[in-house]
Amino acid sequence: MSHVSHVHAKDQLHSVTASADSELKSKCDVCLGNNGCQTVRARTKLMNILIEKGKPQEAHSIFNSLKEEGHKPTLVTYTTLVSALTRQKRYKSIISLISDVEENGMKPDSILFNAMINAFSESGNVKEAMKLFQKMKKSGCKPTTSTFNTLMKGYGNIGKAEESSKLLELILQDENVKPNDRTYNILIRAWCNKKNIKEAWNVVSRMVASGMYPDVVTYNTIARAYAQTGETYMAEQIILEMQNNKVAPNERTCGIIVTGYCKEGNTMEALRFVYRMKELGVQPNLVVFNSLIKGFLDVTDTDGVDEALTLMEEFGVKPDVITFSTIMNAWSSAGLMDKCQEIFDDMVKAGIEPDTHAFSILAKGYVRAGEPGEAESLLDSMSKFGVHPNVVIFTTIISGWCTAGKMEHATRVYEKMCEIGVSPNLTTYETLIWGYGEAKQPWKAEELLQIMEEKGISSERSTMQLVADAWHAIGLLSEARRFVKNVDRGVASNGTDEIPAEGLEKISKKQNLNASYSNVLQIPGIAMIDQNGSSSAKTRSQMVLKKYDSSSVFLAQASVFGVPPVVICWKQLTRRDRMHGQFATSCKLVFIN
Repeated sequence: MSHVSHVHAKDQLHSVTASADSELKSKCDVCLGNNGCQTVRARTKLMNILIEKGKPQEAHSIFNSLKEEGHKPTLVTYTTLVSALTRQKRYKSIISLISDVEENGMKPDSILFNAMINAFSESGNVKEAMKLFQKMKKSGCKPTTSTFNTLMKGYGNIGKAEESSKLLELILQDENVKPNDRTYNILIRAWCNKKNIKEAWNVVSRMVASGMYPDVVTYNTIARAYAQTGETYMAEQIILEMQNNKVAPNERTCGIIVTGYCKEGNTMEALRFVYRMKELGVQPNLVVFNSLIKGFLDVTDTDGVDEALTLMEEFGVKPDVITFSTIMNAWSSAGLMDKCQEIFDDMVKAGIEPDTHAFSILAKGYVRAGEPGEAESLLDSMSKFGVHPNVVIFTTIISGWCTAGKMEHATRVYEKMCEIGVSPNLTTYETLIWGYGEAKQPWKAEELLQIMEEKGISSERSTMQLVADAWHAIGLLSEARRFVKNVDRGVASNGTDEIPAEGLEKISKKQNLNASYSNVLQIPGIAMIDQNGSSSAKTRSQMVLKKYDSSSVFLAQASVFGVPPVVICWKQLTRRDRMHGQFATSCKLVFIN
């Protein structure tokens, strides 16, 4: 087979490959006889098991080994392979499978075509899905209702509800297929995604006219659309329509309404509806309570949080990692990391395993509080819990060291990140570049551009501007000009043209800002601060703040968190945040034994 590398003509390459395949196939007489090879069946079954376990790469390897051993995969095997490739997002590999199937003397069936069409529809490449649809029809394989549903969903996902509607008309014109309730629900969702609720209701009317009736999925889809457009009261009114049509609202219906009210800041309506859930015969679940708790924290209503936790206990709903993380985030946003850490410890004592998000809250909180060392120590804690740090956590820690002016520590964390296989992203490198700029080491900032290129990460306008800022900070304007001149192209140049006046003005203004550049980067929870010290995420940063009120006491029941009852006495304190210069209200936590 070594001579293959020297063959350049396409037809010759195809001939050699076909010959090799023929030799491999001849190894299994059962496959050649089309009698149903037990090995192929067993491996196909194993592929399905591996896909279900979230191991599509291994399933793909089994398929390759089947061919290498001279077996002939069946249509079921190929359909399973499509599922594995879809999970791996290897869509380009799927395109060639039709010809592979045909070369093996088989004709693709509707199940295989549907699997392939679904793969491209889910990926947003509806154009390729439609090509397969046309190929399917030309091959004499009749599209099914599932085929049309998949394509309609694909168009709906990319905001082309009109195209989804056209497909419904095609179904109605085809004598071999009929729309089902899923067909109409997909189209309703497509219009709701475009926030065209009126058109969604028109589809409901067509659904009823065709002899089908809306179900709980139909109503939930429209309710969600109302909630997303700030009309949760309309979502709640849908319940009456549901009851009239003998459709019972479920937990999802109620969760949509509670979450909607909370996002609108209308927490009292959300709480009222939770009480109404008893009348509706729906048990509030964790999603409902977590939304309610977050809603009260967002509007700094501690009495509301107290009532939500009490209700939670009454309904026998135990908190999960999201419940604890929500409260942790409130303390973290207020700058009270000792309280945030206490809630984290309570979570562990309650037997709830912390996840990446919980550690991320701690990391960003410690960085915001100017304690990058504490943030970095979380990496060891994560290891003990078997939680793998992600790029966000590493970048947050690097940001903390950069802000503290300790670039050797920032570099150490970066190196550790690479060692354990976590790939730095653009934000990671821009954070380091900013740090070197602040440390008056622009040459090191510029070196990172080369490292980025080697890692396959493209620099952007903001990246080049940061390097220019770094050179300008030490007074080397000629070096800064190289980057400012070409900032639109995002490429450094050796040109020495005069730096544009507006470019100098930009650099000058940036130099005068004392705020950390990590505020500008997309590190979750770190708000961007303006020149007056106010936060653009004011609501979030005040999640647990409340005006002084002697009667404001927060009581968390012991049975809820598995710790002694907690009384949080809210006390108005003015505390200047060390990192951002913003003011926060602190709270005192008292444990009662």
